[in-house]
Amino acid sequence: MPYTAPEVLSPGTLSGTPQPVLATGDGLVLRPWRAEDVPALYAAYQDPLMHQWQLMSCDSEAEAAGWIEGWHKDWETETRGQWAVFRPDSDQLLGRVALHAIVLADGLAKIGYWTTAAARGQGIAARATAALSRWALDEIGFHRLELLHATANEASCRVAEKAGFALEGVKRSAAIHQDGWHDMHVHARLTGD
Repeated sequence: MPYTAPEVLSPGTLSGTPQPVLATGDGLVLRPWRAEDVPALYAAYQDPLMHQWQLMSCDSEAEAAGWIEGWHKDWETETRGQWAVFRPDSDQLLGRVALHAIVLADGLAKIGYWTTAAARGQGIAARATAALSRWALDEIGFHRLELLHATANEASCRVAEKAGFALEGVKRSAAIHQDGWHDMHVHARLTGD
């Protein structure tokens, strides 16, 4: 069934080129995940604080390797893009930033992030989120990026604000975590914001 409105982005917009390496302009690099990142990815998910807000656990390096393989396939199918965050002169993983729930025809995606325990409190999530957002909106042509987080996650709310995502409202009882149902803040950034 054809759309009555034009597609914002066409199939192949992402998968037609290799997933890019992105610089934040202030000392961080976002790059596609590599096989050698498996130990660091696994270690990041052993942090208890990660499980407070992330809904997945990683039980082995083999599982982490499977995630990375899957993320490469997600790029090819244009459903998700996942980047590891590093400083250019270091091989220490600082975090992850991602586009997910991508709907090319509508020019819409959600953005997610986390930082490792050693990187928290340094503005890394906000800087990486802002860089990925600029690329997605300004270079690729997405129209809207959404960012959702539990209302109880005040640090994530600060990240969203620093990255230029306006708070739009609250989705009541919209996500289940280990401790039960959470209301979720909805933030968004549009082309031209």
